[in-house]
Amino acid sequence: MANEIVTKSVEELAPLIKNKEISPVELAEAVLNRAEETNEKTNAYISIYRDEAIENAKKAEEEIRNGNYLGMYHGIPMGIKDNVFFKDKLTTLGSKIHKDYVPSYDATIVEKLRDAGVIFTGKLNLHEYALSITSDNPYYGAVRNPWDLEKTPGGSSGGSGAAVAVGASIASIGTDTAGSIRIPAAACGIVGLKPTRGLVSTHGVFPLSWTQDHVGPMTKTVKDAAGLLEIIAGHDQKNAGSMERTPENFLDQITGDVKDLVIGVDEEYFFNNIDSNIEKSVRDTIQTLVDQGAKVETVEIPAMKDADWAGFTFSVSEASAVHYRSIIERPEDFGEDIRGFLVSGAFPSSKQYADAVKVKEQLTQDFNEIFKNVDVLISPTLPVMPNKIGDEMVDLNGEQVPLLPNFIRLTNPLNIIGTPTLSVPCGWNGNMPVGIQITGPAFADGRVLNTGYAIEKLNLLGGKRPSL
Repeated sequence: MANEIVTKSVEELAPLIKNKEISPVELAEAVLNRAEETNEKTNAYISIYRDEAIENAKKAEEEIRNGNYLGMYHGIPMGIKDNVFFKDKLTTLGSKIHKDYVPSYDATIVEKLRDAGVIFTGKLNLHEYALSITSDNPYYGAVRNPWDLEKTPGGSSGGSGAAVAVGASIASIGTDTAGSIRIPAAACGIVGLKPTRGLVSTHGVFPLSWTQDHVGPMTKTVKDAAGLLEIIAGHDQKNAGSMERTPENFLDQITGDVKDLVIGVDEEYFFNNIDSNIEKSVRDTIQTLVDQGAKVETVEIPAMKDADWAGFTFSVSEASAVHYRSIIERPEDFGEDIRGFLVSGAFPSSKQYADAVKVKEQLTQDFNEIFKNVDVLISPTLPVMPNKIGDEMVDLNGEQVPLLPNFIRLTNPLNIIGTPTLSVPCGWNGNMPVGIQITGPAFADGRVLNTGYAIEKLNLLGGKRPSL
């Protein structure tokens, strides 16, 4: 029974908890047992809060018994990426330098989740400082993909992706600067949403690139993501980039109806040099939406030719500013890959940064024009499949190509412009899941989620789960 419970989604568990058919304590114990059982294989958790989680689950059970049910996530066990601040809790940032760091306050999203009755089960592993995309951490060990333990789960939110996929966390939160929610979502066969920039506060989340950082849900289903977004969205005076918006009910926008939805497809960039099996899965999925009444329009995005360069310029410049003192005083305490990345941040000049801003402006303009004629843009999430842990090259239709620039090639441009972007599973490539990426205009998060739900209803993974 316990193993069956941890495979359920929040949308399945919530009514059972509300109606007292499942106890939050029973659920918490099952998830914690699953986390401890699988962590030897996936290394998804850095720390597990067993005693505290059980205590809070008992509190949630009592609240619900007394008629004080707080909503969909009340009593739901959840691990959180370890670059999110917890007051008086060790928050390592996946690093050596901050291995003993204990924040004096909670991140805004932690406050919101706690108020919603979430049961925190621990902190999840990640790429050091969230600064790359494999979750191969030199200090806390590599996170392993639950579908194939020799392969990367993607990153930097690799612990979140792996934990949700195996039921070691019912849902989770990731951070995304160049694809760090969507990449592990695609690699691990789950749902990952990068919301519109400014919709979710980043206060209390250790920064990587303040112009590109996002925080969002990583879940088993699209409705789980919508419900989680309703909790964490909202204006935050402590976050300068937070936008004032009327609160939305994202769940109400999920109908699965895509009749007359206009899908934009950019062949020049988003379907160029794609693994042939990934491309087939994505194109076949688009056709299923057409079969449901959607339409496809080919679009062109001229500024995409400079998007990779601009995204790299923002990331290395801003990350190097964040870590400026540490890279000067303690360079040996960074992992080799991160040390090289941060040192390279000294290279972009002020003119190059200004040129990147111009690219961002042109890219924003191009997307605004596109979204006058199409409702969503659809592409693969990843152009290549996950590589073996430790490999810096990856196969692309028989050719060995560098992993890093290819893993972020289809995700990073959408961080530059801050649009809502969702990855959902859309099929298989051998024994590994494939993700499809759906992007909409700013604050059309509900539309993006609904499109993802129409795909999810097709059950393209066939109900398969990792066999750990």
